[in-house]
Amino acid sequence: MGGRLDKIHTPQDLKKLDMIQLESLCKEIRRFLLRSVSKTGGHLASNLGVVELTVALEYCFSLPEDKIIWDVGHQAYIHKMLTGRKERFSTLRKMDGLSGFPKPEESKFDAFATGHSSTSISAALGLAKARDLQGKKNLVAAVIGDGSMTGGLAYEALNNAGKENTNLLIILNDNQMSIDTNVGAISRHLNALRTSNRYRTLKQNMRQFRDAVPVLGKPAFSVLEKVRDSAKLLLVEGAVFEQMGFKYIGPVDGHDLPELVEMFRNVKEMQGPVMVHVKTEKGKGYRFAETRPWDYHGVGAFDLRTGEPVSKSTKPSWSATFGKKIVEIGRKNPKVVGITAAMASGTGFEKFQKEFPKRFFDVGIAEQHGATFAAGLAQEGMIPVFAVYSSFLQRAYDQLIHDVCMENLHVVFAIDRAGIVGADGETHQGVFDLSYLRHIPNMTVLSPKNAWELEEMLEYAVNVCKTPVAVRYPRGDASEVCANICTPIETGKAEWIAKGKEIAVLVEGHMMDAALQAVELLKKDGFSPTLVNARFICPLDEEMLQEIAKNHTHIFTVEDNVRSGGFGSSVLEFYSDHDMQVCVTNLAFPNKYLEQGTQAQLFAKYKLDAEGIYQTIRKKIEK
Repeated sequence: MGGRLDKIHTPQDLKKLDMIQLESLCKEIRRFLLRSVSKTGGHLASNLGVVELTVALEYCFSLPEDKIIWDVGHQAYIHKMLTGRKERFSTLRKMDGLSGFPKPEESKFDAFATGHSSTSISAALGLAKARDLQGKKNLVAAVIGDGSMTGGLAYEALNNAGKENTNLLIILNDNQMSIDTNVGAISRHLNALRTSNRYRTLKQNMRQFRDAVPVLGKPAFSVLEKVRDSAKLLLVEGAVFEQMGFKYIGPVDGHDLPELVEMFRNVKEMQGPVMVHVKTEKGKGYRFAETRPWDYHGVGAFDLRTGEPVSKSTKPSWSATFGKKIVEIGRKNPKVVGITAAMASGTGFEKFQKEFPKRFFDVGIAEQHGATFAAGLAQEGMIPVFAVYSSFLQRAYDQLIHDVCMENLHVVFAIDRAGIVGADGETHQGVFDLSYLRHIPNMTVLSPKNAWELEEMLEYAVNVCKTPVAVRYPRGDASEVCANICTPIETGKAEWIAKGKEIAVLVEGHMMDAALQAVELLKKDGFSPTLVNARFICPLDEEMLQEIAKNHTHIFTVEDNVRSGGFGSSVLEFYSDHDMQVCVTNLAFPNKYLEQGTQAQLFAKYKLDAEGIYQTIRKKIEK
């Protein structure tokens, strides 16, 4: 580009620019961001909204000695540009490329990995207390979005941080509302007063007067404090944060760079925990993202001129299949209610929300609350369907065990994005849910091979099963594999796709597509494999497993999950418990955090595509 951005390799380079140059840099950053993300895809709207905020922070702070934690981390693209990673943006979210989230192993400027929300204040407080214990003086800040503030963990951390009373800066990035001119003007005046040296000196002098002349000073100081606190309640939005022990600054216009710089310079000198409330506009600078910010939250490659996706599948996704079916079920059964954790569109729940607004609940980014809330609904006879991404359901593990399954309540978990998700990488891969669900007493776990089976499993989960039940399905286009095989769903029963001899392939869910192709390759080699659609991960079809053991010398399980504790593990446990000497090979992902890449790339890398499954089976039987 040949602009100023090309000369920024560390935040230190920002300090060489004057304010006019910094504002020009912000415009350049937006242009680069739009050009780059339109080609790679990624989180666009949130990053367009934090350009000035990021520049101001990194201009005023001294990174990497000072620490900034971004929450959720998908708003850290500008931070990455300013910390020497601009040239790698063409690899954003690609295999072996630049992560879409902060990653300490990627850069010394990334203070903490933040792929899930609401974690930054807890982590920042930990960094701040470690600093204190080591006698250091560096600054620690957490930038947390208003969506992340709907998570209970954020308030647990705020409560703790206020009590600890250490130097800590929390920046609330509020991008849901525009700046209110009147309130903003009052707040700017108060902020200039409260962050100035004169204000801090005045407060200190008042305290010295109180201590030096206790007879007059203490009553006078008490009256002044009450007047001040009453004014806060009337004029300042952050009274609740003040009550928790924070000095509250805001609202501040998050796109007014000079104001941000002046404010951060002053805030750096303040002692104790400080909350700065910054208002930004999602999608700032790109009209399509400004008018439809949620459509540009996470995007694929798109035409920069029209805002339209470069390629768009015409096939229904697994999420859309769920959304269509749950509306049909809801029409027939008035006890069905929907729950989402700030992901109505992502999970396909919007149609249900529109048709049954009184029976739909968005609990915010609060999966723990969502699970126990569902338990309460079920206790009183409703049938809650909680649609949630696999990696986000992990946050509600205790509630799954204690509040849902221990009480044996009829809660339906529609687990979206189960298995490999792809470009979002380690923090979003849903490869643990089979392992953390199947061992919980009273939990039934199903996995469909195709779209028709997902619909049938939802019918079963809502109208037949009366205990906790989870239906897990992946990201992407819903499969149509084996569309001509439509065996009715029966509790704990697998589906025989093909009966053969010697080799048996037992498949979990959508892995049927690759497994079927592998079986066809084996047939060309002269083998006659048995192919089974497991359907139920828990409970297992024990009759099927016993029959398989009698007639086959090699058994292979295939799943979109880590190896430990998954579907294959359950098969091995069954044969071990029944003292059955069989040869079982589990085809699954290794027990590691799986990197970013396309789904196809990752299946191929870990030999879980058709060719990989075929080659693994051939090598095993040849031995």
